[in-house]
Amino acid sequence: MEGDVWWTIIESARAAAGDRADDRGAPDDPLPGALTDRLAALDPRRIAAFALWTVDRTDCAYRYPLWNAARLIEGGCDDDGFRDFRDGLILLGRRTFGDAVREPDSLAESEVVTRMARGEGGWIGYQSLCALIREAYLRLTGETRTLDAALAAGLAAATRPRLPFGENWDPEDRSETRRRLPRLAALFLG
Repeated sequence: MEGDVWWTIIESARAAAGDRADDRGAPDDPLPGALTDRLAALDPRRIAAFALWTVDRTDCAYRYPLWNAARLIEGGCDDDGFRDFRDGLILLGRRTFGDAVREPDSLAESEVVTRMARGEGGWIGYQSLCALIREAYLRLTGETRTLDAALAAGLAAATRPRLPFGENWDPEDRSETRRRLPRLAALFLG
C-alpha cells in the first residue's frame, strides 16, 4: 500500500465523521467506527498493508520534541500515553500529522488542543489503531492469525527506532519548553 492510499482511507473516515473527526474524548466518537468500516471493505492483504503503514507512521512520529509537546498538551505522557497520542495524531489527518511531526508547536493551531488548554475537554490520543485494524480484519475473515503473521513478517524486515528521534530536553524545564514550543507553552503554561 502506498502512503497516498493509506492517507486517503484515513481522510475518508474523517469525512464520514464530519465536524467530530478531531476529538477522541467523546464517548460516541464516530471516527473509529468509520475507519473500521472502511478497512473491513478492503481485501485482507490490503488491511495487512494498512497495518504496516500504520506502524511506519507511528514510528515516524516517535520523536522527542513531539513527545514533549504531548507531555505539555496531556499534562504528562508516559510510553503508553505517547503511543496513544501518536495513534490519535494520525486520526487528526495527513496535514496535521505531517505538520506536527515536522514542527510539534504547530499543534497549538489545532482546535482540540486549544479546547484542552481552556479546560473545555477533548483528547488527541486514541488507544490502539491496531485494535481497529484487527477488528476490521476479524469482521472480514473471521480470524486474525493471518494478519498477525503478515505483520510479524513485515516488521521482521523493518528497521524500527529503539529510541525517539530528535533532540530531547527536560520537559519540566519551563523556560526550555517555552523556547522550543512557544505557542503550546503560551496555551498551557500561561
